[in-house]
Amino acid sequence: MPFLGELSALLTACLWSCSALLFTSATKRVGSSYVNSARLVLAALFLVPTIAVFDLNIALSTSQLVYLSLSGVIGLTLGDTFLFKAFKDIGARISMLMMSAAPAIAALLAYGMLGETLSVLGIAGIAVTLFGIAIVVLDRSGSRHERTSVTALGLLYAFLAAIGQGVGLIFAKLAFRESPVNGFVATEVRIVAALALLLPLLIMTNRLRNPVRVFSTDTKALLLTSIGAVIGPFLGISFSLIAIEYAKVGIAATIMATVPIIMLPLVKIVYREKLSMRAIVGAFVAVAGVAMLFLQ
Repeated sequence: MPFLGELSALLTACLWSCSALLFTSATKRVGSSYVNSARLVLAALFLVPTIAVFDLNIALSTSQLVYLSLSGVIGLTLGDTFLFKAFKDIGARISMLMMSAAPAIAALLAYGMLGETLSVLGIAGIAVTLFGIAIVVLDRSGSRHERTSVTALGLLYAFLAAIGQGVGLIFAKLAFRESPVNGFVATEVRIVAALALLLPLLIMTNRLRNPVRVFSTDTKALLLTSIGAVIGPFLGISFSLIAIEYAKVGIAATIMATVPIIMLPLVKIVYREKLSMRAIVGAFVAVAGVAMLFLQ
């Protein structure tokens, strides 16, 4: 199928945009540690019957298991943990701007480790897309309630999150290069590996105490997290792996980074926020960049 990787990346961005709103609402009710761990646990549970019902091939080599496990630990455990820390220290907007470096990091690593190259149009498309994202993210009209100051540590957290995402994609691509792997199977391996490190860390630091009681007393948070787990980690991560399997890592990562753009109409509908002309222009610039990536 033409553009399967690019279309999967675009679908991933749409799914992550929806799940971001759900997880934001759930986090405000029970906290990020509970939502972050629960979303992965639920996604892992949802994947088991999916793999069984569709009789997906789970035969993986030892090296593929290692690559996917490293991808999950680096991308989902370390990367997402640093991202949540960045949200707290410097706010979502600056954090997302720093995260826009992830596609460039992924493209550089793919060139060095995988030998992937990009055409001039592809490089230009990445640059234009990231420029449009930066315009939207730095638009201050939508951040009247964000009073977080920018700190060096917060910027470091965000940059480490971007590195985590980029490196995580590279290790997943290495697994796909060895032999075909179903996206849902690969997602299950990544999530289980991530949970194997994340859950003990949260428990040892007393950030996860009696999650059953927490969610049983706030069923709305459980509902939001469950729906978000299906849309985000379950479907979103699976399609992100399909994207990097069939498209170059730098291009797939760039298209998936358009979450702030796709969230604009969602935020307008859900929160009835007025979109500034700057945000609209940035969205059109980013869309033009994505179109260049499809044409390259």
